[in-house]
Amino acid sequence: MPRRPGYATLAILKAIANGYRHGFDIIDITGLPGGTVYPALGKLETDGFVSSRWEDPEIAQDERRPPRRYYELRKAGERLLDETFAEFRRLDRLPVARARPRRPSRA
Repeated sequence: MPRRPGYATLAILKAIANGYRHGFDIIDITGLPGGTVYPALGKLETDGFVSSRWEDPEIAQDERRPPRRYYELRKAGERLLDETFAEFRRLDRLPVARARPRRPSRA
């Protein structure tokens, strides 16, 4: 597995997995700024975790807005998301040692 993804990357992958397919929707659902989302999407696509396609320009024109770029998880992105969340679930099952009270020092 590549380097463990950070919070922003996981949030973006999870948003796409949950059906949020274009940049503004991903920004809205994650609360991340566009300056984080768009470069991360580019890197995720370059690294083979997501693919993208532009919508038909006529649809955007009919709706009087710019064309949207839609993102989709590739198998590698699904695996990365599954493996990372599995790691977190394993971490959650680890016993947590309770801190022992400190005895006052004898000075």
